Amino acid sequence: MSAASCLLTEDQFLCSICLDVFTHPVTIPCGHNFCKACITDHWNVNAPSNCPNCKKLFYTRPELQVNTFISEMAAQFRLSAQQKASSSSSEQQAAQPGEVPCDACTGTKVKALKSCLVCLVSYCEAHLEPHLTTSGLKRHQLMDPVENLEGRMCTKHNKLLKMFCKTDQMCVCMLCTVLDHKNHEYVPLREEYEGKKAELGKTEAEVQQMIQKRRLKIQEIKHSLELSEEAADREVAEGVLVFSALKESVERSQAELIDTIKEKQRKTQKQAEGFIKELEQEISELKKRSTEVEQLSHSEDPLHLLQSFRTLNTAPPTKDWTGVKVSAPSYEGTVVRAVHQLEKKLSKQMKKLLEVELKRVQQSAVDVTLDPDTAHPKLILSDDGKQVKHGDVRKNLPDNPERFNQCVLVLGKQSFSSGRFYYEVQVKGKTDWDLGVVRESINRKGDILMSPQNGYWTICLRNENKYSAFVRPSVDLSLESWPEKVGVFVDYEEGLVSFYDVGAAALIYSFTDCCFTEKLYPYFSPSLNYKGTNSAPLIISAVNHTE
Repeated sequence: MSAASCLLTEDQFLCSICLDVFTHPVTIPCGHNFCKACITDHWNVNAPSNCPNCKKLFYTRPELQVNTFISEMAAQFRLSAQQKASSSSSEQQAAQPGEVPCDACTGTKVKALKSCLVCLVSYCEAHLEPHLTTSGLKRHQLMDPVENLEGRMCTKHNKLLKMFCKTDQMCVCMLCTVLDHKNHEYVPLREEYEGKKAELGKTEAEVQQMIQKRRLKIQEIKHSLELSEEAADREVAEGVLVFSALKESVERSQAELIDTIKEKQRKTQKQAEGFIKELEQEISELKKRSTEVEQLSHSEDPLHLLQSFRTLNTAPPTKDWTGVKVSAPSYEGTVVRAVHQLEKKLSKQMKKLLEVELKRVQQSAVDVTLDPDTAHPKLILSDDGKQVKHGDVRKNLPDNPERFNQCVLVLGKQSFSSGRFYYEVQVKGKTDWDLGVVRESINRKGDILMSPQNGYWTICLRNENKYSAFVRPSVDLSLESWPEKVGVFVDYEEGLVSFYDVGAAALIYSFTDCCFTEKLYPYFSPSLNYKGTNSAPLIISAVNHTE
């Protein structure tokens, strides 16, 4: 028997009805063999009785007797196949965590090679053989091994999920399309799979682009940090040069200056490192998402892709880094204010420093023109928008929300919400004037109380020789000379507003530690014309960088 069994194949012992090895085989009068239960069920359904193979009719149902010979041979073949499968399985390594185990292995669960969508069973190489050699089983649909094959069946109708309902965005069986999802829009799984796979390709490209943008932003921030460090080094060197020859009191000022500069640089470095860390975190998250998208896009399993697509992280980092920058801290006025405390002892060094300082801030010069829509009705503006003076006649102008209706003020057309800007105003021949910057939301109607708390960072001249800064309480300014041209410098991020006597290259006053959260506008007031004594206009001048 053993020698004979080696010459027999599984096809010789398969029932043509159930496509499995014979169980209680019987022979009918035409000579064909079937499982007793299979042929009985067939005849119970089909009348008159016939042979499923040759279609011969039997008008009287034949009496069935078990074919002992075939039964013994089938049993022997079944035992031999089980021993072969068991031997093969024992020689293979058990499925590792994350691998799909063979459902047919009775002992050690070997890694599955394929899953059958008809049997809803995963098979190792040994147990897969019937599906590769048996004609009936060859028609079954095989795929790469997956877990939870039951999940591929409709839980309501126990049918294979073959369609995708676009209306409800879910996988359905054929019965669902005519019952629960009637009149819905649905397509075959393969069609939706191809669409989603193409969408994944687009998502992958977008993710890679986001990663590249963030890498470029990191380079930009690192470059900005390098420039910041260079600026800090230059500033430290200038400070050391100024203070190196002084005595103990000067050495104390030198240390304070360096500490201030270093603290600003540390804040800038901390900000840059924070941005870099956040960008690297986003890159890490995007790489993780890229891996997930790539793995899913390579899936050949439509159902797995569609079911996993909904759970895929659909919210990649969306922060817009376009406007994020690390600017070198502004040191304008830092050394100047420290040296100014030493008064006459440092007059020569102070003069040199102020000249350098003014040239530096003049590099931030912008073109400013006056906005007639904000001008008080008694103000007279030049056609080019560069001059303003007070007139005796109140013009009949619309009282729009932007216009000052009681105080003789006018704003510049240009607004600034970041960076640094500088402009110069000629005040020669005037006995009264106001200059500075204001935030966009200031009150423009009725009486106005000017102070930083109310959105005004301004200085003024009164009675020809009294200079003041509008703070609470106001600060009287002691100037060695009367400026004919005033420079206004603003560093938005640094929170600094400084005023300079351009002709004397002297600092008039600085507002420090300001907190800007709105747009800033240049502010001008030529003040009242007292019978011609203050008739000269304020003139916005072109900046002479060599002056």
